Amino acid sequence: MYPPRSQRNESRKKARKPKIGKAWIITNLVLLFMIVGLFGYYYIFERDNSGSLAENAGYSQTKKKIQTGSASEEHSTTPSVSENVTALSNKQQDEGPNVDKQFADDETKQAAATDTSSRPATTSDTNASEGSSSGAKLSSGKDGEAGNDTPNKEVSDGDPPADKEGTKDVRRSKTDGAASPAVTLHFVGDVQFSGKVEQRLEQNGFDFPYQYLGNLFHKDDLTIANLETPVTTNGVGALNKTYVYKSSPKALTALAGAGIDAVNLANNHILDQGTGGLLDTLKYLNEKAIAHVGAGRNAKEAYAPHYFERKGIKIALLGATRVMPEANWNAGAKQPGVAGAYDSTAIVKSIREARMQADLVIVIAHWGKERATALEPHQTELSHAFIDAGADLVIGGHPHVLQGMEQYKGKWIAYSTGNFIFSKSTVPATWDTAIFQATCTRNGACDMKLTPYRAELGQPIPLKDAEASKILQRVAALSPGNVSIGTDGKVSAQ
Repeated sequence: MYPPRSQRNESRKKARKPKIGKAWIITNLVLLFMIVGLFGYYYIFERDNSGSLAENAGYSQTKKKIQTGSASEEHSTTPSVSENVTALSNKQQDEGPNVDKQFADDETKQAAATDTSSRPATTSDTNASEGSSSGAKLSSGKDGEAGNDTPNKEVSDGDPPADKEGTKDVRRSKTDGAASPAVTLHFVGDVQFSGKVEQRLEQNGFDFPYQYLGNLFHKDDLTIANLETPVTTNGVGALNKTYVYKSSPKALTALAGAGIDAVNLANNHILDQGTGGLLDTLKYLNEKAIAHVGAGRNAKEAYAPHYFERKGIKIALLGATRVMPEANWNAGAKQPGVAGAYDSTAIVKSIREARMQADLVIVIAHWGKERATALEPHQTELSHAFIDAGADLVIGGHPHVLQGMEQYKGKWIAYSTGNFIFSKSTVPATWDTAIFQATCTRNGACDMKLTPYRAELGQPIPLKDAEASKILQRVAALSPGNVSIGTDGKVSAQ
């Protein structure tokens, strides 16, 4: 007989209780282990992750500080980025011009190396080879400026080359974006201290010619004159000439003291006292530190440019004459004399070589016909040939009167500057003169200005108002092409 149902249910409940208790315990243990595992995993993972985040956060903060230049030195033993940048910037500021120049020079050298067809070939001809710039000199500074070199300092072979031939113009390297400097140059006409001029100077002092000039030639960068006389106490006077000059060395002391830096010797009077007189002139000029071009102990010296350094601009000066009484006045391989231009081959070659070395090339030419305002054909031919070869400015003399001006291919030609310190003739046109001022940039662009003077016996006197205006108008009227000169003396071409 079966037990009652209630009794059976009660027995089942009693039998299930241990089972349920065990299952609950097991379940709780599993849950506990899971919880512990989760907490352990979370602790381990989050610790590692938080460490990485902290490192990343520290790196980001340090990087930000470095970029803003605020990272402290105790956090790093090496210079920060900002310190390196600052150091590099300071170094560039200190060495920048040299670095830029080196880069520019390398660029120029590369350009010059790829274009050698326009350079003059070196030959063994007497005049051509003697016209080499290897005998050139370099002068820098004005009136004892810092870095002033003597005129006899040899030119460095390390100068970057440039080239200009015909209409092509490949110049020396320029400075970067900075404003281009400009030099102020003054040119005056023929000077001599002989005969009646010497007598007047002996009475009034050898500084008498410069009394009305003030410090004009000291404020500029370069002043150039045509020295139309040998300077010597010896020599033998030429027998086949109407006018034979001979000037005292005392005149050069005052000439240098007035601020005249250089003279052209390529003219028809420099050998009036023979080769001995010329050699004495060279000696005295060197003693007074007055640069000279256009004549020398041989053709190499006579045709060589003289180089000047002014405001970082390298200037080449050359001289040549198309007027001489005898052919033996030409300088030869071992013959003292002048740089002749009847055959322009040698002087043109020297101009081309100067173009390769200098920023600004100036040629002083002795040519034309005395006391004539009209141009001779050879004046136009030579001046254009000089500019085609690389000259930036051509200044002429010899006629003893003022002649016109011309702009050819953007370059100025002053055909005659007249007299400056000279004897006074009976021809009124020889009394009119001017100081020719050129303001030139590194790229060879020049602005011209004339200041009228009257050449009295041994002394130029400044003119004003109507007298000055009359001279300016006359020069403009004599000029080929459309050249005008304002009342302030500024010259323009249209």
